[in-house]
Amino acid sequence: MLALTILCLPAAHGAEQTIVVVGDSLSSGYGIAAEQSWVAMLEDRLQSEGYGYKLVNASIAGDTSAGGLARLPRLLAAHEPSLVVIELGGNDGLRGTPVATLRDNLAKMIELSKQSGADVVLAGIQIPPNYGQTYGQALAAVYPELAERFHAPLIGFILEDVALKPELMQPDGIHPNAAGQKIVFANVWRVLGPLLTPRDAG
Repeated sequence: MLALTILCLPAAHGAEQTIVVVGDSLSSGYGIAAEQSWVAMLEDRLQSEGYGYKLVNASIAGDTSAGGLARLPRLLAAHEPSLVVIELGGNDGLRGTPVATLRDNLAKMIELSKQSGADVVLAGIQIPPNYGQTYGQALAAVYPELAERFHAPLIGFILEDVALKPELMQPDGIHPNAAGQKIVFANVWRVLGPLLTPRDAG
């Protein structure tokens, strides 16, 4: 089992710290009301429980790891985040992008984020077996590999307990519905929550 380095981001005193989510349709709220997305739930939790963090959702439906990498420098410069959540790779997999390309793009995103002073949480992705079991397994293995290499906390599979459950998915079978988003949020918060400290803690 992967041993994760536990980070603890200090509560923001004075200037608010920023969390940037760089993702695709799984994080952009595709097919549901904006307030039903896991990112909106995260923002609500941060506000209601006194966490001193601003949340920026920089997720775009259809985005790939290459697109995220191209956008990242501008996002880092504009928002100066203390934490970047990277949720990309599903569209790479559905397009049959070489696993090495995905790995390189995500590695560069992690490196850029860390060089800017931000910590990184990586969200793991798995894809339907359209391209065969070997490809799917190789793609899924990229995430724990990078998490270990860069000592980044890992959300093992962001759609854990949601994927392949029709009652939790939209009719396309790819995107969670509103009920599924609640479980996605729980999957994210299980990893992200312990890294954050409420503004009024201590």
